[in-house]
Amino acid sequence: MRHPARPVRPVLAGLLLTAALVLTGCGANDASGGGSASDAKADVHSAAGEAAGSAGAKDSGSGAARTAPDLTADRIIRTASLTVQVKDVPKALDAARTTAEDAGGYVGDETTSRDPEGHEHTRVVLRVPTGKYDEVLTGLQGAGKLIDRTAKAQDVTDQVVDVDSRIRSQRASVARVRELMDRAAKLSDVVTLEGELSSRESDLEALLAQQASLKDRTSMATITLSLTQTPVAKAARDDGPGFLDAVSGGWHVFVTLLRWIALALGAALPFAALAAVLALLWWRLARRRRTAARPGSET
Repeated sequence: MRHPARPVRPVLAGLLLTAALVLTGCGANDASGGGSASDAKADVHSAAGEAAGSAGAKDSGSGAARTAPDLTADRIIRTASLTVQVKDVPKALDAARTTAEDAGGYVGDETTSRDPEGHEHTRVVLRVPTGKYDEVLTGLQGAGKLIDRTAKAQDVTDQVVDVDSRIRSQRASVARVRELMDRAAKLSDVVTLEGELSSRESDLEALLAQQASLKDRTSMATITLSLTQTPVAKAARDDGPGFLDAVSGGWHVFVTLLRWIALALGAALPFAALAAVLALLWWRLARRRRTAARPGSET
């Protein structure tokens, strides 16, 4: 009786193993399907939280980028200011324009004025490539008598690397939000993601503008050139005054003296007229008294 029961155990074990595998596979399918749906939902609802976390990602990205900066690029902002005294300002200005344009640069702001003595003054801003900066600067200061020169160099390597790193992080953040928008199913999630996308794209545009400004200032040097006209007819009076200068000066003093005398007389004229009237009245009164005091005047 025990021998027929032995074959039943392997059969029951095989059936139990098959059922366990089937149940495990169904459970795995259900778990994987439910997990993907929950992950998508979590991604949609965590979009607003990524905005706060993106700032930390930017900082960490910039810190990683600083470890290996691009040393081959020029990351220095060069500026200079020159004041040169020349005999012919328009001619010197044309020469400065030609120098800047031949170097691959251009002329920016320009202002021209004249002082009360008729001397012309011009202030012009020149933008030239940094590779031609020293050459152009030497040529401009040799156009006349150098009065003043100021040159500055500002290293902005850390700022350039930081902005580049932030741009990469911000672009990845924008791409992430767009991916979440494609996977969003609810209208409320779409509206939230659209606002988040607009904010991140605005930050990205600001970073791109800052990057373009840094690139322009590091690739093109700025030179502010001030041209002033040389005063003329100064050396003619170095020998001292001559005879004509003495006559002219004496006549000027004589005319000035007469003018002051005339002014003094004009100021004293009213008081002189009053004094004359009073003197006439006193003289008449005294005459009458003398006439009355004579002996024969009573008869």
